[in-house]
Amino acid sequence: MISVVVPVYNEERSVALLYEELEAALDPLPDEWEAVYVDDGSTDESFAALTRLHSRAENVRVVRLRRNFGKAAALAAGFAEATGDFVVTIDGDLQDDPSEIPHLLAKLDEGFDLVSGWKTRRRDPITRRIPSKLFNWVVGRMSGIHLHDMNCGLKAYRREVVRGLVLYGELHRFIPVLAHEQGYRIAELPVNHRPRGHGRSRYGLERYLRGFLDLLTVSFMGRYRHRPLHLFGGLGLLLTLTGTSVLVYLTIVKIAGHAIGKRPLLTLGVLLVVVGMQFFSLGLISEMITSHHEERAFAREQRDARVEEVLS
Repeated sequence: MISVVVPVYNEERSVALLYEELEAALDPLPDEWEAVYVDDGSTDESFAALTRLHSRAENVRVVRLRRNFGKAAALAAGFAEATGDFVVTIDGDLQDDPSEIPHLLAKLDEGFDLVSGWKTRRRDPITRRIPSKLFNWVVGRMSGIHLHDMNCGLKAYRREVVRGLVLYGELHRFIPVLAHEQGYRIAELPVNHRPRGHGRSRYGLERYLRGFLDLLTVSFMGRYRHRPLHLFGGLGLLLTLTGTSVLVYLTIVKIAGHAIGKRPLLTLGVLLVVVGMQFFSLGLISEMITSHHEERAFAREQRDARVEEVLS
């Protein structure tokens, strides 16, 4: 079974056309397929169009969110409803070409767990293309995953990948990074990209600022989630050693007979030591919380492994 997850926001004119293209691309394949549309709080007639599509197509499922929660929440809702062994995501604006889906699935068969599309000829204004290139370069440098198009909406996954993703905020931009941190194999494949035919883009330059802040979150959680003392303890030791060095220097100056009471360096040295100890203490507390969480998770896994059958 192949599940195609389609996040939709104010795309009433596109949902039926997209389904027809999905039919043309997926019906020739030997596997059954389903389309899971997620209406992310549309304010137009998108849900009415989805209702009509659902009434005439047996393999269409529709999820409606109470309001516009964003693409990450829409994808998470779609992943939760998807039943296929393979999951494909595609935007509902018709810019992604459904005919590329069989190629992505074939790439998965080569042993990869996630295949991301690469819009080699992107049909967007230059005001979106240049910031996007810069964003992809920064993400690649910070994450170690060098993809040309990190945020391409057209992706194919094995089921276990989407089951392990925790998406919130705007983390959908970093799905390949999140999957890589869990040990999954990532590949990239050039795909066709088309001009927008209906609706309008809702992305502005401010999304890149939010994306950079999210990148810091992803980088921190990926590198230090299970070893926070390495970050906070390292910063604490650096600040403490610097402050101690300053205070040792001032002590030598004092012994030499010079006054140090009114020197700003004295305040700086004391401040560095205090802040450094606070950082180190924060790292220890974080380690205790992480250790407690891991112990509870391990105990839960051990308990589940001992249970043979549950009748309810």
